[in-house]
Amino acid sequence: MQRNLTCLLVALTGVVLAAAQDKPAAKPVATAATSPKAKAPTILPSDEAVNAFLQQTFGYNPQLSWRVQDIKPSAAQGLAEVDVIVVSPQGEQPNKFYVSADGEHALVGDIIPFGAHPFTADFKKLKRGSDGPSRGPADAKVTLVEFSDLQCPHCKEAQPEIEKLLAEEKTVRLVFQNFPLPMHNWAAKAAAYADCVGRASNPAFWKFIQGTYDAQADITESNADDKLKAIAEAAGANSADIAACAATSETVGRVERSLELGRSVNVTSTPSLFINGRLVGLGGIPYDALKNLVDFTAQHPE
Repeated sequence: MQRNLTCLLVALTGVVLAAAQDKPAAKPVATAATSPKAKAPTILPSDEAVNAFLQQTFGYNPQLSWRVQDIKPSAAQGLAEVDVIVVSPQGEQPNKFYVSADGEHALVGDIIPFGAHPFTADFKKLKRGSDGPSRGPADAKVTLVEFSDLQCPHCKEAQPEIEKLLAEEKTVRLVFQNFPLPMHNWAAKAAAYADCVGRASNPAFWKFIQGTYDAQADITESNADDKLKAIAEAAGANSADIAACAATSETVGRVERSLELGRSVNVTSTPSLFINGRLVGLGGIPYDALKNLVDFTAQHPE
């Protein structure tokens, strides 16, 4: 599970994000209006300004490098979003931060929706886009959507909590969405296998997920096909059919669409759980608080 840029900056530099001292002129980019009231253009920092800032922030550590993925208008009017991959000996970590229109300040953390119904928009996106295997009643008052990476140790650690929650909350529905992280070398293949097992047999899917978590430490990039086929067979699926399915462009496309869905609701790490559209980072919240959130959501729908 990747750490966000806030943690990296606090741990590695001990300073709050600030803009680079020497920055080229910012570039304006007009954004399309999404309502009758037109939005002002978002001022985007240049690639040079972003890299100068990152050099000042991380340049003291020769073990760190980075690459800028994207500089674009954020969901919050007037702020530019910068997506960066930070590379360390522990692997690649996708991160993001935001730059103010004057180019003088950067902000880290999550931009969250505001209002009387702050989670409705993401809930609707997830209802339209979620197509993974599910458990629980289709008409449940509370729908959990889990974005997970089968190679992620934190996802494995969170699984018992999810199972406990489903055992105690009989009217809750869970939908599983693949979100393999780029830092993991067999996660995308496991996601493809999981997608195929799920389409072949819903009961086999949940056994496959648990089997993969159980064998996580023994799976490598080189033996992933053999291990995943064995796990699929043990779960009750035809391993040859699943392997053939996993290699198709259709399956690769389905996994990519699941990734795109996650990105559209600001998933940046795994495991990420949505409770009727409310994003909860599993692992950072006590189980009792998680259960209280589910109970509260059932009593106070958006």
